[in-house]
Amino acid sequence: MSSSASPQPFLRRPRWSPYLVGASIGVLSWVVFALVDKPLGVTTSLTGIAGACATPFLGADAVANNAYFKQHAFKWDYGMLFLVGIALGGTISALLSGSFRAEKIPAVWQERFGGSVALRFVAAFVGGVLVMFGARMADGCTSGNGISGSLQLAVGGWTFFLTLFASGIVTSLVLFGLGRSTKN
Repeated sequence: MSSSASPQPFLRRPRWSPYLVGASIGVLSWVVFALVDKPLGVTTSLTGIAGACATPFLGADAVANNAYFKQHAFKWDYGMLFLVGIALGGTISALLSGSFRAEKIPAVWQERFGGSVALRFVAAFVGGVLVMFGARMADGCTSGNGISGSLQLAVGGWTFFLTLFASGIVTSLVLFGLGRSTKN
């Protein structure tokens, strides 16, 4: 008789089926449209947070009079709750699965670019700024423009997804090379 290990409870798995997750995001999108009549999206809420964070440095009047921050003022609404839910859900999932870890330099980064914490933080910051700038320029983030847009069969949503995957592949090839062997 062979003994097999009992399957891991669903919420404790470090990786979930991408098909199940994709279908769940689709159902979540329907529910959100039905309940709040808005598409999934978080960059507008991030912009509101940026304005709130800028207030102590620039002053309340400067932020209140800034046309961009005025258009995207901080408020507790569906988008902000969705953003908080993403952060909490990801953290809870990582803790339940035992995959949570804090690391200054991921192994794949260190292998390719070395162990400089400053270089890693600068690269992460610049990358984050570029992604946020692109999302605001496109008037939608991955979830708003890509997921919600493609679910609505919008040309912009599909264009975004194709561009996202193509640029991700090119970036991976540039940063990590073609055909490099990885050590496990």
